Amino acid sequence: MAHYIDEEISRHIRRSGLRQGLIDALYNRNMLQLDYDSATTRTASEAFAARSGNCLSLVIMTAALARHLELPVNFQSVEVEDSWSRGQALLLAAGHVNLTLGQRAVDKIRGVYTDMQMVVDFLPPQDLRGRRVTPISEARVLAMYLNNRAAETLAQGDLNQAYAWARAALIQDPSFTSAPITLGVIYHRRGLLAPAEAAFRHALRSEPHNTQALADLSSVLVSQGRTAEATDVKQTLAKLEAYPPFHFFELGKAAVQRGDHEAGRVWLQRELSRDPDYHEVHFWLAVAYGGLGDAKAARKHLTRALANSTTRGEHDLYAAKLDRLQARAIP
Repeated sequence: MAHYIDEEISRHIRRSGLRQGLIDALYNRNMLQLDYDSATTRTASEAFAARSGNCLSLVIMTAALARHLELPVNFQSVEVEDSWSRGQALLLAAGHVNLTLGQRAVDKIRGVYTDMQMVVDFLPPQDLRGRRVTPISEARVLAMYLNNRAAETLAQGDLNQAYAWARAALIQDPSFTSAPITLGVIYHRRGLLAPAEAAFRHALRSEPHNTQALADLSSVLVSQGRTAEATDVKQTLAKLEAYPPFHFFELGKAAVQRGDHEAGRVWLQRELSRDPDYHEVHFWLAVAYGGLGDAKAARKHLTRALANSTTRGEHDLYAAKLDRLQARAIP
């Protein structure tokens, strides 16, 4: 990474300036050629080597490059609508982070740059317009990384490694609510019900209306046979969230799988109104429309699934299905 900055793009940086030169390298397809891939949360060096990563990986990588150039870095959490992803029987809440680049003190003295902070984000500008941003500490960013790795190893079934990651996240930033929730899920999977309950209640003390913690707490209470308490928690949850994530999606997918494509279409469209960009909803809508004989609508939603895919595996799958659909449409 140091060689890339100091040798490969040094001439461009001298010509364009430190901040602009770095931003050009991030966004220019002829330079770093970065791709978005949410499959794994990577370290800075891993994201650089792969030239891809999720928003957190790419932010961490950018921060490392910026600090090599001695540019001040500030991290931000970006408010996004409730969004979820799924994997290995897990529901994962999705968030978004970006960063701003300042100017070096020596450049301020020389009058080279203005005081304006430059935002680096790996989502299209139109997706961020009007979003509220909150400054966050480096400790929070590191906790997010550790918690992501905990969730990923949990999805792979490695409870011991997931525990180590989640515990490290909680130590890194004790105020980061997602860490005790992840820890509670790991305890529950291990059959340690009392520690799981304690972890969820710890999270709820900080965020009493956290629907993820409430749902997990009700589940662990049921596992303990405390159905009355679980019912109370579920009633609280229902007031905050009438339908859980993917409720309509699961109904629609099940309808399509049993051959009721019209019912599936209705349910999936309802899920789409809650999360208009989730790739899997578009994919199953494409299947539903295909079953209804509407090739144009099927192609439209398969194209949307492809555009919103977040891993290379998903992208390749949807691209292959779209190719086959288009090939069948050729006379």
